[in-house]
Amino acid sequence: MPPMPQLPLDRRHLLLGSAAAALVPAAAHGVEATQFGVRPGHDEQTAKLQRAIDEAAKTRAPLVLGAGVYRTGPLRLPAGAQIVGVRGATTLVFTRGNAMLAAEGGDSITLSGLTLDGARVALPKNRGLVHLAQMKAVRIVDCTLSNANGNGIVLEGCDGIVENNIIATIADTALFSTDGRGVTMRGNTIRGAGNGGIRVWQSKGRHDGSIVTGNTIEDIASQGGGTGENGNGVNVFRASGVVVSNNIIRRCAFSAVRGNAVSALQVVGNQCAAIAEVALYAEFGFEGAVISANTVDGAALGVVTTNFNEGGRLATVQGNIIRNLKPTRPQGGPDAAGVGVAVEADAAVTGNVIEDAPTAGISVGAGKYQRDVTVTGNVVRRAGRGIDVSIAAGAGHVAIAGNMIAEAKNGAIVGMEFDKIANDDLVRDTAKYPQLTISGNQVR
Repeated sequence: MPPMPQLPLDRRHLLLGSAAAALVPAAAHGVEATQFGVRPGHDEQTAKLQRAIDEAAKTRAPLVLGAGVYRTGPLRLPAGAQIVGVRGATTLVFTRGNAMLAAEGGDSITLSGLTLDGARVALPKNRGLVHLAQMKAVRIVDCTLSNANGNGIVLEGCDGIVENNIIATIADTALFSTDGRGVTMRGNTIRGAGNGGIRVWQSKGRHDGSIVTGNTIEDIASQGGGTGENGNGVNVFRASGVVVSNNIIRRCAFSAVRGNAVSALQVVGNQCAAIAEVALYAEFGFEGAVISANTVDGAALGVVTTNFNEGGRLATVQGNIIRNLKPTRPQGGPDAAGVGVAVEADAAVTGNVIEDAPTAGISVGAGKYQRDVTVTGNVVRRAGRGIDVSIAAGAGHVAIAGNMIAEAKNGAIVGMEFDKIANDDLVRDTAKYPQLTISGNQVR
């Protein structure tokens, strides 16, 4: 066999070959921030970090930050920016600016394995320590955010995943998505927020499609005040098609899950405890809420679907366990408390177990605001009233059948005119109210 021909090698070929070889590991394994002079320590690293982020993003390679503490001011994330740290060991400490990490427009931002310490540096109103706007394919995973003097993570008009993060000691809202496009918020731990755990808002009523699942949310205050706009574990506002499932939500100043002016909301399989007001709430012009298979242990009210006066209608309340309700709301006043389930219009209340409701186990209607409700197959134990239903002028049709009611101090099935008992035994007097069907209930 003749010898293989020798290919000529010159300086140009060597340089090109070396550059190509350098790019392969950079793209595959990431670019080390130390190449740009980034070092942990007391000196601020903003300019060096920004250069490193920009250069790595040009090739869409991850920028790798080693273990240590890096002090930084505001950093801008271009499209394709990926910052990867050593989980639990790479810390960025905020020194100044309106956000530590911010981006607007573009795609494929990734933050992974970083500890972001806001250091209580004041943020402008509505800003987040991480603030991303109009981004596609966001990924924030395995990070820790703390000490944000404002919001923790803010996503405006984004899609993507926020997963397995720890967000703690946040002055305002831990995780806030506005005008989102199907953001998945999964497996995060939120502990200590001044006004909200997770907020999913739309500026106008429209499809959102976010999934809020498997999160632990605890110790949510209401520093901003009000009567429920703050202090919620999960708050969904004007956003349709949102699923809130399998979260553990504890110690909230108002609600565990609060849906306001929403449609097609699913609240399924959540565990809620020590909730100061309504645990699971659909209010003000909502249309279509499924509230199913949740547990509530300790709240002023368990499940409420209300405001038929403003169009609130269409709900299923099924298979929930609700107990240990309190007789007052945190804001005080005349509003009802101590109620297991309260509904008003176009609703089915089925298969719930309610225990220790000092005012009523199940309450249907508010004055004339009552239409087409069924209450079937529920168990109510130790309640002030077992089931109450509006018999005020103009109140609509209700069917109450097959329920078990035990130890109801002030009547098993009771007729109400607003907050006053108008008939203490509707089983006896059903015939007087043609809009009511009451049958097959067991009372003891």
